[in-house]
Amino acid sequence: MLPTLCAGFPSPAEDFIEGALELPRWLVPNPPATFIWRVRGWCMKGAGIHDEDLAIVDRSLRPASGAVVVAVVNGEMSLKRLLMTGNRLSLTFDNPEMDEEFALEDLEEGLLWGVLLFSVRWHHVKARAASCDEPGAASSASSARRPSR
Repeated sequence: MLPTLCAGFPSPAEDFIEGALELPRWLVPNPPATFIWRVRGWCMKGAGIHDEDLAIVDRSLRPASGAVVVAVVNGEMSLKRLLMTGNRLSLTFDNPEMDEEFALEDLEEGLLWGVLLFSVRWHHVKARAASCDEPGAASSASSARRPSR
């Protein structure tokens, strides 16, 4: 590789360069347990998660109170905030317009599926449109599923 030659003013940050960031490894620290979902809906906008964002979810992590999780609620995959009070686990929306809370033991079917690591939002319209191969598709090296909100 050839060295670079500055054709303008040198960067004052040049002495602090740490090396290349390997984005896939940083976003997906545990590939076999990591899944990517496209978010549908606005129930988590208080957490900064919007419709059409990507949710990067790790199934190997143990959730803590306050974590955003993917849960199976009566057969539907859903992104919710997990609250733990004593021995009680409950799921809630993170949107002031949706003030519901579900206790896991009160649900016909309730299962914690994974923990949200990151959400990714496209800010450039053309880039987002070009990357959307199948809206709503989850992807992983080991499987693909269709999420619901």
